[in-house]
Amino acid sequence: MHKILHLLFFLPVLGFAQVEQGRLTAEKLCSPSFHGRGYVNGGDSIASSFIADEFEKMGCQFFKNTPFQPFQFKVNTFSNNMAVSVNGKVLVPGKEFVVDPSCPMFYKDSLRVFRITTDDLFKPKSLKNKISQASIGGSKAGVSFAFHFSLWKGDTLKKAQELAKSLGSSMPIIELTDTKFTWSVSQEQRQFALLQVQSSALDASLDEWVFKVKIDAKVVNHTARNVIAYVPAKKKSKNYFVFSAHYDHLGQMGQEAYFPGGNDNASGTALLLEMARYYVKNPSNVNIVFIAFAGEEVGLLGSKYYTENPVFPLKDIQFLFNLDIMGSGEEGATVVNATLFPEQFEVLKSINEKQQYLPKVASRGAAANSDHYFFTQKGVPAFFMYTMGPNKHYHDVYDTYEELSFNKFNGIYQLLIDFEKVICWKR
Repeated sequence: MHKILHLLFFLPVLGFAQVEQGRLTAEKLCSPSFHGRGYVNGGDSIASSFIADEFEKMGCQFFKNTPFQPFQFKVNTFSNNMAVSVNGKVLVPGKEFVVDPSCPMFYKDSLRVFRITTDDLFKPKSLKNKISQASIGGSKAGVSFAFHFSLWKGDTLKKAQELAKSLGSSMPIIELTDTKFTWSVSQEQRQFALLQVQSSALDASLDEWVFKVKIDAKVVNHTARNVIAYVPAKKKSKNYFVFSAHYDHLGQMGQEAYFPGGNDNASGTALLLEMARYYVKNPSNVNIVFIAFAGEEVGLLGSKYYTENPVFPLKDIQFLFNLDIMGSGEEGATVVNATLFPEQFEVLKSINEKQQYLPKVASRGAAANSDHYFFTQKGVPAFFMYTMGPNKHYHDVYDTYEELSFNKFNGIYQLLIDFEKVICWKR
């Protein structure tokens, strides 16, 4: 360990121009032409082709003469226009309403929506009367109930959630919210529709509204592609150091709303490409591999598939460093798996303390929250690092390129290079 830390004092300091190219890459990945890098309009396929082209232009090499590792999975998609209006007011998708990721196809020109109150939760007669009122002409108009969960706490909230689940087994449900939406991806469909609506988008003084809803949803068998490239070692080596980042995001919710995924994870993909650009010009003592994973947002599917179908033995990986949410850094960065690999974390932390690349490098334990996870499960030492800062946009339409500060992009870039040199210097 003493020899490893001693080496820190002799690491060269690089130039700091990488952030400009990183910005260009992130801006392109966030553009409407990439459709949120998801499953509508071929967004993730467009992104994978772009990344592969970038690797090739740099001079990276490919395993078995291809950058692509295809795999398949089911995913619920919203390909066509969707529309929701309340009492004649058209709502903006992604900003004033979202559909649940597992929402089925649902069309209703007249949906009577009744507010659930506290009385409805604790007075059976009140709820019975409301259900009876709702069922008058219900088969023709359609009936739903609206829950404003933020109005309740403790046991009352629990009771409201139980009622919503019960009613949701036989009818569509509306959830009213006062906070920003957080969307995701589902591989299946629920039986009845579930919508989230901003409470500010409707007249909150009313206890009943008329919704018009058009949702076109379809579960499809989707083919995605991991993108893999490498730079061979200066001298022949059987050892590998892997940098990874997922490039996919949530895609589109209909044709109007798309989720740019700036911080998550255009930023990490941009840094991955900059790492490749560096190692093409500065080969290491070991083979350096770059993996851009697909299917992360569906449940780490790309990295799971890779660990079950590796292009070289997993046992030969000295270390994997996964990059996800790299767009800020004003408050430092957090390292998942730091407690699992304390010696490597001490190296990373010592480099940062000497060079002051980041305000701090915080330690976190194991978590199945990004593509490092299945590698760790297979015995590969790995870190997942994410930045911390004022940008809190996550899985929403506001996670745009314009919200990225790239405050510590260059610092992280240098920190990663320094870390790899120390880890691979041991052999």
